[in-house]
Amino acid sequence: MSTVAAKETRGFQTEVKQLLHLMIHALYSNKEIFLRELISNASDAADKLRFEAISNPSMYEGDSELAIHITYDKDAKTITISDNGIGMSREEAINNLGTIAKSGTQEFLKSLTGDQVKDRHLIGQFGVGFYSSFIVADKVTVKTRRAGLKADEGVCWESTGEGDYTVETIEKAKHGTDIILHLKETEEDFLNGLRLRHIVTKYSDHINLPVYMKKEDYSALLKGEEEKPEDKDQKDEIVNRASALWVVPKSEIEDEAYCEFYKHVAHDFEDPLVWAHNKVEGKLEYITLLYIPARAPFDLWQANKPRGLKLYVKRVFIMDNAEQFLPNYLRFVRGIIDSNDLPLNISREILQSNRTVDSIRTFIVKRVLTMLSDLSKENSDKYIQFWHEFGLVLKEGPAEDFANKEAIAKLLRFSTTHMNNEKQDVSLDDYISRMKEGQDKIYYIAAETFNAAKHSPHLEIFNAKGIEVILMYDRIDEWLMSHLNEYEKKKFQSVAIGSIEELDFAKDKEEKSEDKKTLEQEKDDFKDTLAKVKDTLKDKIQDVRLTARLTSSPSCVVAEEGQMTQQMQRLMRSAGQTINTKPILELNPHHLLVMRLKTETDQKSFEDLSNILFDQAILAEGGQLDDPATFVRKFNELLVHVASKGNGRG
Repeated sequence: MSTVAAKETRGFQTEVKQLLHLMIHALYSNKEIFLRELISNASDAADKLRFEAISNPSMYEGDSELAIHITYDKDAKTITISDNGIGMSREEAINNLGTIAKSGTQEFLKSLTGDQVKDRHLIGQFGVGFYSSFIVADKVTVKTRRAGLKADEGVCWESTGEGDYTVETIEKAKHGTDIILHLKETEEDFLNGLRLRHIVTKYSDHINLPVYMKKEDYSALLKGEEEKPEDKDQKDEIVNRASALWVVPKSEIEDEAYCEFYKHVAHDFEDPLVWAHNKVEGKLEYITLLYIPARAPFDLWQANKPRGLKLYVKRVFIMDNAEQFLPNYLRFVRGIIDSNDLPLNISREILQSNRTVDSIRTFIVKRVLTMLSDLSKENSDKYIQFWHEFGLVLKEGPAEDFANKEAIAKLLRFSTTHMNNEKQDVSLDDYISRMKEGQDKIYYIAAETFNAAKHSPHLEIFNAKGIEVILMYDRIDEWLMSHLNEYEKKKFQSVAIGSIEELDFAKDKEEKSEDKKTLEQEKDDFKDTLAKVKDTLKDKIQDVRLTARLTSSPSCVVAEEGQMTQQMQRLMRSAGQTINTKPILELNPHHLLVMRLKTETDQKSFEDLSNILFDQAILAEGGQLDDPATFVRKFNELLVHVASKGNGRG
């Protein structure tokens, strides 16, 4: 006898209560998906039993013909979905049905907007299959027993979807799970064999498990006559194809079937953006069916979230989330791999160092990158949709995957000064096609925000000369550029690094020579001023020099070649690293404030103005001042001084 036989009432986890309420209202317009979700869960349960039975065949308990059965009872107003899969123990039933064991649940709930259309997508990405039962049912009863446990260790879980549920130990002869839906009065039209069959073939035709229903005669109903009563003694029949979609020739698969299989694999409610179905034969034999989702899941950035592809060996499910087949920067890809070459008892540890796995992984990475490349050429709008959802993840690629760095770079999209808007839709190929004659570098600037990049003083000379600059404002961009040195044999050059003489502006020799003479003359004129500024700011700057890169701003800060930009230093500090590199201050000799600096005779005024020019340059970079109050005071004093001169008081 079981030691835990009492009926116990428990309260739902707070998040479950919130989610149930939101989901029932947000998904109500597509309520028939409850059957798809429950069939999908039953299929997963069968897959898990198959996997455990590889090493322990006794788990089948003499019942290895795994299947799903759907029955309905018009008198009791119930629909029952039964499977002979892995089943659940009492503890598993409580954990799986009474709580949502997902990190980030609170953040997910906060992201819901109250807009049913938008929330529907979010809830679908979250994956709440079982709870979709409450869209059509006002009470749900789950009878389950985990394979391998005794018959008297079955569990009955029951809830009305309100604040609590009951759990009770029961006798259950067969392993697996029966889900009994007690339908709401408004949903009794689901008590119709023809409709249930239609839902199964629409959503679950290609799951790798037979779905059985009682064989019925629908001829009268189809003729518009009164439906014949269900024959309780009628035999069961399979109502779906019950064959693995991926083994069917591509020419025989409709797009709708691909989309429904994706929803089964990914537990998503939305169609995928694009997919690729490949059968590889030769030295190795395997099939891949890969999908790119239309939207990023809410937990895309959670470090410990399980991710990867479903792994099958010779049509036998082995494991979910086989991350060894995908690099981390492609963690958004969903789908399956079915290999004929891996052993059925393969483990995650063996997957880590297996040549067959390495070969399949190489193929999959190239296939995904090719799929994205084709999408960018054939449907630019869809590709920009992909980029909006997953662009930040793809930017991790050049650092992680050196072998495919050029292919990944081709897929990157940016904002530039040519388009002059925040939308990231310019490829590196687009940029190169507009490069000035003789230009051999790809110029970029990285800043904290789009506006900080767009209005950076570093761009002034580039704008004046019509040279396009890539505007980067994602936090990952500086890290990306530290691994992306060139593209199509053209080097990347930050406009915030190095002196202006080192930047290429496609000038002819005579123009360059004339500019050099002018700058040398100005350096000579400002020699003493620059020495005084350097002495005044010696604790803040590495050096000070005149520049031709500024046309309207008085000053800017730059990094020496080989050093970190100010933006990169800020990122490193935010990560807890100590950075002591000082910038170079560049001054515009044609600006009134700099000319004022040259003629200033009062030492305090000179020092104040020098500090103002430096602090302005830091602010223009998107940086923060160590002493903003002092800057404001000195700047106000300068304004008062200028105003008093204008009023004839100075």
